[in-house]
Amino acid sequence: MANQMDISVEQQPKTTVGEPVLANEKEKERQVYKEIAQMDSFKLLVKKKKKFLFSTTILFLIAYIMLPVLTSFTSVLEHRVIGKITWVWVYSLSLFVMTIVLCEVYKYRAGKFDKEVEKIMKEYGDSK
Repeated sequence: MANQMDISVEQQPKTTVGEPVLANEKEKERQVYKEIAQMDSFKLLVKKKKKFLFSTTILFLIAYIMLPVLTSFTSVLEHRVIGKITWVWVYSLSLFVMTIVLCEVYKYRAGKFDKEVEKIMKEYGDSK
């Protein structure tokens, strides 16, 4: 009686055990995503997320681009606020504050988006 350990390398199957399983799992994941992407709640979440990200990105870019524009082409920021401190320093400091605020807002909103994703996944699981 031959032991299974006695099988030579030439007699072993040529396919790796994990490959078909991984390919099959990826297909299942793609199918699940396609099904979730068709849900109205998912489409609404994507729309809300895009709106938020687009508007905050535009705000961020405009605020940052305006500093070199205002300092290079106008003299608006050259006026003194208090003592020798000009508006350039105030505007520059406000950019740091804006960055911190936007990060906190994003963190808060990302938490809300994550909760909506959990609801969508539960809704998807309940429909199956």
